[in-house]
Formats: sequence, C-alpha cells, structure tokens
Amino acid sequence: MKGDFMEYNKGFAHIYDELINPDINYKKWSKYIYDVCLKSEIKFDKYLDLACGTGNLTENLCTKFKDVWAVDMSEDMLCEAEEKFRNKGFKAKFICQDISKLSLNMKFDLITCCLDSTNYITCENDLKSYFSQVEKSLEDDGLFIFDINSCYKLTKVLGNNTFDFDNDEVVYVWENSLEEDIVNMYLMFFIKKEDSIYERFDEEHQERAYSELQLDKYLNAVGLSVIKKVDCYEEKDINDHTERITYIVKKTRNIK
Repeated sequence: MKGDFMEYNKGFAHIYDELINPDINYKKWSKYIYDVCLKSEIKFDKYLDLACGTGNLTENLCTKFKDVWAVDMSEDMLCEAEEKFRNKGFKAKFICQDISKLSLNMKFDLITCCLDSTNYITCENDLKSYFSQVEKSLEDDGLFIFDINSCYKLTKVLGNNTFDFDNDEVVYVWENSLEEDIVNMYLMFFIKKEDSIYERFDEEHQERAYSELQLDKYLNAVGLSVIKKVDCYEEKDINDHTERITYIVKKTRNIK
C-alpha cells in the first residue's frame, strides 16, 4: 500500500503489526469477506491480496482457498509477511509489484485490497490502470473487494490534524497537511532499543480523497460495477460520516 508508490522504512515494516493490530479487526473483516464470497457462490480456487503489507488479511483468508498470492511494493513488508507465514505453517506466493502495473498472467476468484491502500494511489492514471489490471485478473464470476478512507475521514478527521502515540516501546508523532484532496502525512517514530536508547526514523505518506462518483466512473470504465457499498466490512449502510467504505465489485457483464 504505497502512496505515489513510496517505500516503507524497514523499521516501520518491523513494528507495523504492533501499531495496526490493536485498531484493525482483521478476523472480523475476513469473516465478512468470506460470507460475501459464500453468498456470491464464487469458487475458492485462487485468491489474490493486493497491497498485502505484512499479510494480516491474507493469513485470515488463506485457508479458504487452494492457491493464495499476495502482492506489495515493499520488500520489507513482504519479508515480514513471509516470516509470519513460515512460523504459522501457511502457504502463499509473495510478489513484489506495483499494484497499478499488476502482471501475474492468471485469474483469481477473489481479489482484495484493504486498509485504504487504494487511497495511496494518488495519480488518476495509476488508479485507472490499477482497476484495469484488476478487471483483467478477475475470473468472470469472481469478486473484487476493497476499501477506502472516505472523503469525510481524510478531510475532516485526518485533515490538518496532529496525533501522537506512546506505549514506552514505540513513540510517534503524526502530523497531517491537507492540500485540496491530498493528505500529506509526516510521521516521526522513536523505537526503544537497549539501555532505554530510542532510535528515530521518519515516514512520509500521501492519501488522496476519492468521491464515490469518481470511483464508480473509473470502475465502470474498465468493465467493473459496484454491487454493494457498506460501512467498514459490516452490513450497514454508509452515510455522510462513514470513515471507511467497503466496496464489493464484480465484472459488469456478469451482474445478474
């Protein structure tokens, strides 16, 4: 999940799960996705997780499919994911690729891209290419499920605000700068090492706020159609204050 496709710092990849897991219920998300797949009666042969990061969603869905592939642009994230899978006895093929230039030459029954990774694609041409490659990689009866940070969240919640975190082992300060529909994120991390010495590293990220109309247009243009939008992997309608919108998408010609 890369913004105009920036690399994560190796230190960030190493502490990613510690930071994200308390806030993200991957088991709940994966159960919702699995239930949607069951209702849609897809095959459970091939699964592709895009912008997989350290493989948190991938590991929760990998046992449901015969073959599992996971793609990310960060080699460090993929290393963390591969180690996690080895330790847990799971199997998946991890590929280092830019998801807007996806090239795996095979089709999948389920493709996912979670945790606002789509917002990290800030160039419209890259977004169009990403959707186009997903369409080419999706089985005719397959599902594409992804989520975005809503315009409301990016402009009103994150916006020009500053956040901080401190659990003694990890300290960070997160400053945001909103410029039109782009949120620039500047994060300064301090990681506790031996003898209570802290190592510092910095991260810069960007996310773009896309409206529902924009995404619907880009999806339709490549032959994909939204069959449902829900509030953060729950059977709840979205509203003006929804922060994470989950999209369930199929190939247009296969919508009944």
